[in-house]
Amino acid sequence: MEKIYFVKMSGAGNDFIVFDRKINPRLNLNSELIQRFCDRRNGIGADGVITISDSNEQNFVMDYYNSDGSFGALCGNGARCAVKYAQFSGRLNNGGAKFLANNILYSGKVLEGDAVQVYLNPPSNFRNSFKVKAANQLIAASYVNTGAPHVVINIEEMLRDPKNLNSSYDNLDDVPVNEVGREIRYLNDFAPEGTNVNFIKVKDGKIHIRTYERGVEAETLACGTGAVAAAYSGLINEKLVPPVYLKTRGGDELIVDFKKEGDELKEVSLRGPAKIIFSGEITVNNIH
Repeated sequence: MEKIYFVKMSGAGNDFIVFDRKINPRLNLNSELIQRFCDRRNGIGADGVITISDSNEQNFVMDYYNSDGSFGALCGNGARCAVKYAQFSGRLNNGGAKFLANNILYSGKVLEGDAVQVYLNPPSNFRNSFKVKAANQLIAASYVNTGAPHVVINIEEMLRDPKNLNSSYDNLDDVPVNEVGREIRYLNDFAPEGTNVNFIKVKDGKIHIRTYERGVEAETLACGTGAVAAAYSGLINEKLVPPVYLKTRGGDELIVDFKKEGDELKEVSLRGPAKIIFSGEITVNNIH
């Protein structure tokens, strides 16, 4: 039996268990442990697990694991939480951070209050105006990789009843995100790794968004890389201008900013709340 110390964090409702490897040097995560930790009834409960390690070159190294135990792609809200934790643990000198995630260098900074901003690589592999077959209909969608793969669907393109061509969704709350999101996530179009799926509605210049996250295999209250994907789609399809404001399922606001030079985006950033909820310890058997 051994005690593992953790911090529970929330990035706009996207929640994570953070393990500091300096405090837990014998920690050896595996899929079974991660699933147990993330279980909301028999564990701590979270959308994913983050480990923070020291680095000689950067302020820290971040590793992210999905709640199903798989090693995750970039997690935007998780990265913001990691920067906040790095400040809390004394790894930052002036609130600015440089860190590695999946062996890619990122940067971020702690702002006033609970706000944290991270800078991401420009979106890639953008595809627009194609159709996905789900919910017994063909749905117009776009696709972009923002550190993780994302499909973005404007719900006005979805039909409540495929037999009624005038019956589109106009209320984001009514969309069956888990059912349709899961179906699209596993389509052969996005094999073998699958995709995250974002459902959006643009209202008064702001994107309202709900996201089905692969690896969690359910809707989450927010998704950082999904917010960036939706903002990029909004730039192309809705003529939105930065900064783009997004209202998440959990009610918090995320802000995506960038500079556009020709067809290229520069200085892509994600800003929003990141906070420590509580800290604690959990006892496990045979962690090494």
